[in-house]
Amino acid sequence: MKYLLDTNVCINFLRGRTSSLKARFITVPRSQKHLCPVVQAELHFGAYNSADPSAGLEIPRRFLVGFPVLPFDEGAAKKYGEIRALLTRQGNLIEPYDLQIAAIALAHDAVLVTHNIEEFGRVAGLEVEDWEA
Repeated sequence: MKYLLDTNVCINFLRGRTSSLKARFITVPRSQKHLCPVVQAELHFGAYNSADPSAGLEIPRRFLVGFPVLPFDEGAAKKYGEIRALLTRQGNLIEPYDLQIAAIALAHDAVLVTHNIEEFGRVAGLEVEDWEA
């Protein structure tokens, strides 16, 4: 199984938000948990935007080590266009970064792990799991 972790899952894990998330995060092998450049960028933004960026940057630096990365490549770009066109026609567009994350998950046949089920649930064919549920 291949899982793509959404930003909120990473942040909630780092904050120790729920025991169910921590348990699931630990039991799923690291080789099955993937990140993408969009999530990496959002984690770095959070660090740079914190009250103490030098200390804040240490958190993603340690956390990001060893995760396989799923790229926003040509396949993801095509999925992005397809999803955005469909959601635009439906009048049900989602946030742009979430759209990129969804496209990456679909292009790489990954299950998206997120606590934002409502937003990502609008994307047809996207398999999502909430490890905090």
